[in-house]
Amino acid sequence: MPPSAQDPFFASLERPLDDARTVLQFCPPLGALRYSGVLNVNYTMFEATRVLPAWVEENRRHDLVIVPAESSRRAWIQSGVPAHRIRICPLGVDPAAFSSAVPPLPVPAADGFCISGYRVRFLNVSEFCARKNLMGLLQAWIEGTSVTDDAVLAVKIGCYSSSAWERFLNQVDLLEKRIGKRLREAAPVAFVRGTIADAEMPRLYAAATHYITLSFGEGWDLCATEAAASGLKIIAPAHSAYPAYLDSHIATLIPSREIPAQDPDDPVMDELFRGANWWEPDRASAMEAIRAAIENRDSQAGSARTRILSQFTWEKAARRLVEILDEREALRARIPPFSSLRSNRGGGRGPLHLPPDVPPVPNPS
Repeated sequence: MPPSAQDPFFASLERPLDDARTVLQFCPPLGALRYSGVLNVNYTMFEATRVLPAWVEENRRHDLVIVPAESSRRAWIQSGVPAHRIRICPLGVDPAAFSSAVPPLPVPAADGFCISGYRVRFLNVSEFCARKNLMGLLQAWIEGTSVTDDAVLAVKIGCYSSSAWERFLNQVDLLEKRIGKRLREAAPVAFVRGTIADAEMPRLYAAATHYITLSFGEGWDLCATEAAASGLKIIAPAHSAYPAYLDSHIATLIPSREIPAQDPDDPVMDELFRGANWWEPDRASAMEAIRAAIENRDSQAGSARTRILSQFTWEKAARRLVEILDEREALRARIPPFSSLRSNRGGGRGPLHLPPDVPPVPNPS
């Protein structure tokens, strides 16, 4: 983010914490440092069925691993992290930002008109990578819609390398040739590029009526929860983290099947997910969900917005996180005092271990 888009709150966090007894980090395991004399806790997640062995080995050295949903907890346990070292703390949204009416962000469609001119407006926010399954979303859109539909799909796409946008366009071209139908023969699609500041995201959601994702796997999907909090109808797969905050009463859930996790265009990501499975959303069901939304047949019994704003706020997430840390710290009362935090990667005595007379933290229900 450019400086103008960064939250100034973080620059205010300058108070020394020499008396801290817990170090909490939010990062992939290989990016976490370990410190002497304190509880080492890492908040992380995973988007597939199995975790890379190097990540597992690193997280086994932490005193506690916190994840946002049961799907991540299951992946870490099945990959070798002891269950008593894992706790669940869901993520959240800012009710003040997403519960009030804001003017929609002007988004031009491919035909030159603003998407606000269409009755049904779908939105997807994704980085361009294999896991986000953007080609699956576009195939469902191309095959399931026509130019006569009063609907538009806006894709806020993150292309973070110099060649990403060109590779994306090449994949779209190959998709059109494979299915025998061009993007211009479907209802219009608007591709939104560039950076949108956090403060502007509520306006992007306000420009849509539906949020749709056909991702192969998510550790949480903040955009889906923010879209729900903004009042959008949600279409999402019934896999990975989505059942933690969505069900068929408040969203349209797409059935999925396990497939090998592969990213041939990105060797780093391909290696990260090697030996694991993702979940492929059923394309026919996705097309039916799109048609139902266009034809106004997608009513739900409950409100996704009500659930997110009442159960999944940052205040509740912070309270739960503090509860977890307090519980763990209570079991580790014999931590020696220290005057300053000191990086311990590659040496030192590593993480502290529970005394033999202290039971492990029980598994979450």
